[in-house]
Amino acid sequence: MSAPAKLSDVEPRFFTRAQWASFIVPTLVLALLLPLLNALLPADSLLRPSDFTLNLYGKYATYAVLALGVDLLWGYLGILSLGQALFFSLGGYAFGMHLLLMIGKDGQYKSDLPDYMVFLGYKALPAHWEPFYSFPFALAAVLLVPALLAFVFGWLAFRSRIKGVYLSILTQALTYAAALLFFRNDFGFGGNNGFTDFKRVLGADLNSPATRRALYIASIALLAAVFLLYRWLTRAKFGHLMQAIRDGENRVLFSGYATARYKLFVFVLVAAITGLAGALYVPQVGIINPSEMTAEKSIEAVVWVAVGGRGTLIGPIIGAIFVNALKSWATREAPERWLYILGGLFIVVVLFLPGGIVSLPTKFRTFLAKLRRPPSGPTAS
Repeated sequence: MSAPAKLSDVEPRFFTRAQWASFIVPTLVLALLLPLLNALLPADSLLRPSDFTLNLYGKYATYAVLALGVDLLWGYLGILSLGQALFFSLGGYAFGMHLLLMIGKDGQYKSDLPDYMVFLGYKALPAHWEPFYSFPFALAAVLLVPALLAFVFGWLAFRSRIKGVYLSILTQALTYAAALLFFRNDFGFGGNNGFTDFKRVLGADLNSPATRRALYIASIALLAAVFLLYRWLTRAKFGHLMQAIRDGENRVLFSGYATARYKLFVFVLVAAITGLAGALYVPQVGIINPSEMTAEKSIEAVVWVAVGGRGTLIGPIIGAIFVNALKSWATREAPERWLYILGGLFIVVVLFLPGGIVSLPTKFRTFLAKLRRPPSGPTAS
């Protein structure tokens, strides 16, 4: 009599050899080859990616980390959060405060205070800004501020067993309320203008090609690390529990699992990592303002995941890059039609391609198999 199969016998490995190759090769190309070509080749070389291209790809990488967080919550845990852009922006604001203080007297008003504070008549730096002179403190705030807000909100929501559309509406309301607070400038965060005109990070000139390359490499490295972390989580027993909660939370609850704790853990983890992505986004884009945390931005992230392929991890990365590349084109060629294009794309995917872009190869192979299948003859009576 054969021994019963173990979970490790029937479960796929973390990565097959082919999957490792498909992960490592693009990562090395993006993280090493492109920066090397940018640094070593002359500016007029056709093989040299421009500084603008690296900066754009770095921004896309931070968006992809945001999309991965949405996918882990929505695709694997069944939580459709419409407030992930808030955590992204809070990380950006925390790091932006440090970058703004590093300007020193190089601002327009030659003051130790940020320019907008001088313009608004501030006489001294607010007390809650002082610790942000420290880079380690700013980095800790990038992770802890979004995580703390996610913990408080998640503890109250999951403890009350709020889920489904009601939870989505609450996350959207949280984002809207936070955006209103930042727009009003009651906390001294620059109002609707936000933070801009950064000069240095860790003593390096932010506008230098070397610094831009370093930020780009850091963004690609973060994306790769987050992908591996989420892959490990979803392939472990924890991932099976997440999917069980998604498909039938009451059954998991009756089996003795404290589902609220698992949901809270994932919610807080995603918030912290998303905040780190926001911190890398800010120095590459050069600005952070409350428009980045509005509900529309969170809905866009949901569209990225749906277009790429929900519950696949690789799909959100593809979706974030594809939709934002399309946005870059549309906002140049037809800016007034971009929202119609985005809405139409979402409708087409939901109706005709529910598996997203990543499902296209499978659908194509199925289509070819049907074409090659010999027609069935008449059956004998």
